Amino acid sequence: MSSTSPSPVSPGAGGDLPFRLVATDLDGTLLTSQETVSARTRTALAAATGAGAVHIVVTGRSAAWARPVFDEIGYRGIAVCGQGAQVYDAGAHKLLTSLTLDRRLAALAIAKIEAETGPLAVAANQDGLEGDVLAGPGYELLIGSDLPVVRVDKGELLAAPLSKLYIQCRGLTDDALAETARRVAGDLVGVVMSGAGIVELLPLGLSKATGLAVAARRLGLRAADTIAFGDMPNDVPMFGWAAHGVAMANAHPELLAVADEVTVGNDEDGVAVVLERLYPRH
Repeated sequence: MSSTSPSPVSPGAGGDLPFRLVATDLDGTLLTSQETVSARTRTALAAATGAGAVHIVVTGRSAAWARPVFDEIGYRGIAVCGQGAQVYDAGAHKLLTSLTLDRRLAALAIAKIEAETGPLAVAANQDGLEGDVLAGPGYELLIGSDLPVVRVDKGELLAAPLSKLYIQCRGLTDDALAETARRVAGDLVGVVMSGAGIVELLPLGLSKATGLAVAARRLGLRAADTIAFGDMPNDVPMFGWAAHGVAMANAHPELLAVADEVTVGNDEDGVAVVLERLYPRH
């Protein structure tokens, strides 16, 4: 993927199909701000898959948090969930791969970050399809208000295997918190900012790109076959892996800086606008 000025790709750039794999983020990208997929976007995705492309969702949400969306939109394919930690077969409701965060390293990372920032509000995403999201004191979920969380004491957050942690700090912006966490604990954990109030600590080296590469390999597809859509810094590695990265107009400046193309916002059917050009209905 080039980081030069955004330039649309013309149909036919990849042989019979412009791209054989369409990878879309969920929140802020495929989903509207009402957390639905518009009729226009569904039609555009159907045209792409009808032409022979594969659509794969690549989301920071765990499989458990993504499943209600998948059920609502009828998604039955393979999905990359949990920032790449889980490769999930939505149709079979089965985890194909699952990576966990070393809890000893996680505790050390939290301690190092708090030494710089002061007390953190922390939440933990437990491992597995039935894993809960545990929210410690003061942690406030700012997206998906209907998503289930279990309120616990801070000491209970690391009691069971987990895929990632979420951190918040009063008085610090998300970008500032992510930068500080990366600076003081980036040798222990991966750090991404994936939405408003969502700074995450991941297994070191994990990203949407690593998860997407695993999923694509299972499908017999490659980076060169892939167009990716996203809106947040956690999508940067995916854009670096894919042949072509499309940022939503509402995207974070960090992602806009590396996008090959910028479409309109998620509430203006930005994914559909690009897919309609690449996979026109006949």
